[in-house]
Amino acid sequence: MTSMASKAPAKDAPTGGGLRGFVDTNSQWISLVMRILLAVMWFWYSVGKLGSPESNAQNVRDFRLLPESLVTPFGYAQPYLELALGLLLILGLGTRLVAIMSALLLLVYIVGIISLGARGIYISCGCGGSGGAVTKGHTRYTLDVLRDLLYMLPAAWLIWKPASKLSLERALLGDPI
Repeated sequence: MTSMASKAPAKDAPTGGGLRGFVDTNSQWISLVMRILLAVMWFWYSVGKLGSPESNAQNVRDFRLLPESLVTPFGYAQPYLELALGLLLILGLGTRLVAIMSALLLLVYIVGIISLGARGIYISCGCGGSGGAVTKGHTRYTLDVLRDLLYMLPAAWLIWKPASKLSLERALLGDPI
């Protein structure tokens, strides 16, 4: 009697055509692109803040979310955290964990921006290093939130598929968990 059960395809076997086949075949290259996109975003966010930590602390203060005792430490540490996330992504170290941290930090930024509009506070978000008061009609909260939601896409991809080409983590440890 012969078995009618089919064998599972080999791990490296093509999974078919279409979008799923493309993703399965190219996921490590796509993950490399996502790592670079997210790293560039973190570099852009950090560069304008690194040169003026006092100004960044004031931007944090303008959000009126943190107690004053945390404003300065967070304002000074934030650009270094963003820079570290970018460097880890470029190197491909701890990719899934860095992607989770990126998504959580972006979520904090999104909630903070939404809260500004809800509380009637009119400032520039300071995401690229420049912030400060603006008039009611000159806020960009919707665009800022949409931009950060867009940046969540590479983070989500990397949480799902952290293995990528040109990754130190992969070279040192093999495929990430």
